[in-house]
Amino acid sequence: MNLQPGWLLLLSVSAGVWSVPLDRNAENKEAKEEVPEENGDTGLYYDRYLREVIEVLETDPHFREKLQTANSEDIKNGRLSKELDLVGHHVRTRLDELKRQEVSRLRMLLKAKLDSTNTQSLQMDHASLLKQFEHLDPHNQNTFEAKDLELLITTATKDLENYDAERHEEFKRYEMLKEHERREYLKGLDQEKREREEKRLQDLKDKHRQHPKVNAPGSVAQLREVWEETDGLDPQEFNPKTFFKLHDTNEDGVLDEQELEALFTKELEKVYDAKNEEDDMMEMEEERLRMREHVMKNVDANQDRLVTLEEFLKSTEKKEFSNPKEWETLETSPVYTEEELQRFEVELLDREEELKRKAENLRQQQELLKERGKALEAQRKEYQQAVLEMSHRQKEQQAADGQPPAGPNGELHVQPEGQKAEDEAEHPAEVQNILPAEPPQNLPSHT
Repeated sequence: MNLQPGWLLLLSVSAGVWSVPLDRNAENKEAKEEVPEENGDTGLYYDRYLREVIEVLETDPHFREKLQTANSEDIKNGRLSKELDLVGHHVRTRLDELKRQEVSRLRMLLKAKLDSTNTQSLQMDHASLLKQFEHLDPHNQNTFEAKDLELLITTATKDLENYDAERHEEFKRYEMLKEHERREYLKGLDQEKREREEKRLQDLKDKHRQHPKVNAPGSVAQLREVWEETDGLDPQEFNPKTFFKLHDTNEDGVLDEQELEALFTKELEKVYDAKNEEDDMMEMEEERLRMREHVMKNVDANQDRLVTLEEFLKSTEKKEFSNPKEWETLETSPVYTEEELQRFEVELLDREEELKRKAENLRQQQELLKERGKALEAQRKEYQQAVLEMSHRQKEQQAADGQPPAGPNGELHVQPEGQKAEDEAEHPAEVQNILPAEPPQNLPSHT
């Protein structure tokens, strides 16, 4: 879907999917290449719901018209939600369906969370639990109202504003963990091997620092380099307005965050190469984020996370555009202090102890289950022995009483008459032997 600038305010945050710079050959300057539409995930846990609501609302002509004329403040403050009452019935019906699907998804998330924490609840109060989700109205779980749109917009705006800070904090923890593991690894080596490994690691750091000069993002030198090497144009003919239109890849009149970050690829390639052991691609993405924030701070006058043509052209008139300060890459500016690293290591130690306690509890539970399994197996064998002994005594009793032998389930083995006659015909001698003797002759008669 082609989002309007207002919606891009909510969705123009990088989440690992970058716009691809256009390569234009000199002989094909006029040929306009089609760029596939980017649908980068915002990183919000309700990203799909947000996008589907936007897509449905844009199918309504009235709402789309209002969206085109609305300013960023109207959108961020949720004032646009009042227009929801004027959209078509089919749009409202689809929005109701989307909300019910989202509520159902959140209920499953809550149930999974409760199950994972072994929380026993015979009657789950979904209305109360749904209050922790701020992007919809939990009191009305069936229909999509103006309040739902207002909550969705204001919550997404707030969450996206905090998204960059969360990414920086995540990267800092990644770097501290990497340094912690390096120190622990060196501790496990003898002195000779440790000195050799420390030298190897230092050589890698020095090699990483040996890269061409990185132009300040958003400066004339950086943009001209993109103009020449990526766009294939004459650097002497650099024109900011033309440059803006070339890199507004979706032609919506603004440069969003993905389109801006795509401009920094050439600079990042000077420092990072995935094939090199000394280059960390996580650091490259952090550098990309720092570059984008630098440009936004200097260019995005109204701080709506979008750069208009007017803002872009005004930025080219500033002194910093032609004579910027030298750009300091990550290796020249540590992202954490030694005190922060020490606190992080204490946190890791506490977490490790907690995991050990949980592992010990699981081991004890496993041993208990094994003992119970052994007891059950012993009971099963005792039961089988008792059944065999009972069957044996039953057979002995039947033999003593002259009854036919019983089967394994207690049934009597009676020989069929036809089989009995056949046996007599085949073995007459045996049959004769079992016939009773003739009655004695000359017995006294009884009167």
